[in-house]
Amino acid sequence: MGLEVSGIFGIIWLIIVIWAIIKTAQSSAGPVAKVLWILILLFLPVIGLIAWLLLGPK
Repeated sequence: MGLEVSGIFGIIWLIIVIWAIIKTAQSSAGPVAKVLWILILLFLPVIGLIAWLLLGPK
């Protein structure tokens, strides 16, 4: 059994992840940190978003 995200919840989740990527790209962090955070958000969206909210660039 896998984690399936569909319907309105899927759209909301996609918007949140895109928002996190945009905020990361606009942050004052270094380019390597930005690329790493964006890759984490793309490839591990659930864990990446939680980690970004707790540890990400402020």
